[in-house]
Amino acid sequence: MSDSHGPRLSYQPALPIPNGKTCLWLFLSTEIMFFAGLIGTYIVLRFGAVAWPAPHDVLLSEPLGAFNTFVLICSSVTVVLAFEAAKMNQSGKAKGYITLTLLLGCVFLGVKMYEYSHKFEHGIYPVKPHGMVYDKADVYYSAAVRKRLNDLKTPLTAKGPNATEDDKARILVIDEVMKKVDAAETAVRNQPDSPEGVIKLTELAYEIYPPHDQGTVIQAAEAGAIPPAIVVKYAAYEQPTADGKSEGKGEEREGINEKNPWLRLPIMIPGGPMWASTYFLLTGFHAIHVIVGLIAFALMLFTTLDRSRATLVENVGLYWHFVDLVWIFLFPLLYLF
Repeated sequence: MSDSHGPRLSYQPALPIPNGKTCLWLFLSTEIMFFAGLIGTYIVLRFGAVAWPAPHDVLLSEPLGAFNTFVLICSSVTVVLAFEAAKMNQSGKAKGYITLTLLLGCVFLGVKMYEYSHKFEHGIYPVKPHGMVYDKADVYYSAAVRKRLNDLKTPLTAKGPNATEDDKARILVIDEVMKKVDAAETAVRNQPDSPEGVIKLTELAYEIYPPHDQGTVIQAAEAGAIPPAIVVKYAAYEQPTADGKSEGKGEEREGINEKNPWLRLPIMIPGGPMWASTYFLLTGFHAIHVIVGLIAFALMLFTTLDRSRATLVENVGLYWHFVDLVWIFLFPLLYLF
């Protein structure tokens, strides 16, 4: 009777994953959970909100967002080419692709800076006291408009006889808007139980900063953010004329703030404050991650990116692909819905 033997075990080495890559994947897993939480919260707020601004109402440009998406996708391609060049021991070529990736990332941030500045010019900030966006036209909104007008008029009138023609023209504009504020507030005081005062305040708000289209007005009316009677006033905006164009999209749609950029009066966008908070939070955190990636690329330019550094290029590239992927989710959520 022969001796029985147990199963023979042979040792098989695990996949040759460097420690650096393992740590990076663990880090990216936490980042995935972080952005999943942010994006999930945005989706809940976005589709649960009673009113939400259209992209053009908050100065979002779909072509500009698409261009930025294209820029990031191209930067992911260049970082892959840099990795391939490093594996082939072509340090100079790898540095060239890393430099191109760095430039593309800077272009992305430059576009975001332009978008941010464009919104800041119109008073769209994530929080007060700089934020000038209100959910609805009420006494708080009219008080903010009145305060802004008084703040502008006081230094102009203080000049007295030294006031220039431009100063006098600005005073006339301020007085004209102030009359409309007075008329709206008078209607509110005289008829507190009637919607007439709210209608006048809403008309003033939309005269200062007109809505983009009738759909936005209808949504705001259905949500109770504005009086339903306002929908009738803007119904003609989407009615095509004989030449195929829509009425009200030319000079008539240019609001007081657009005609007089120096005024910077508070604006009324139903759902605007919540939108600003979520938009700047999501894009701000993403921009921070972009900056971290650009710093890593800049530091890599001071090293020899040969075969021995291929793993470094690959790890930084994985991080950059993650940043690119996050933006691919953010672009349609923020710009298209």
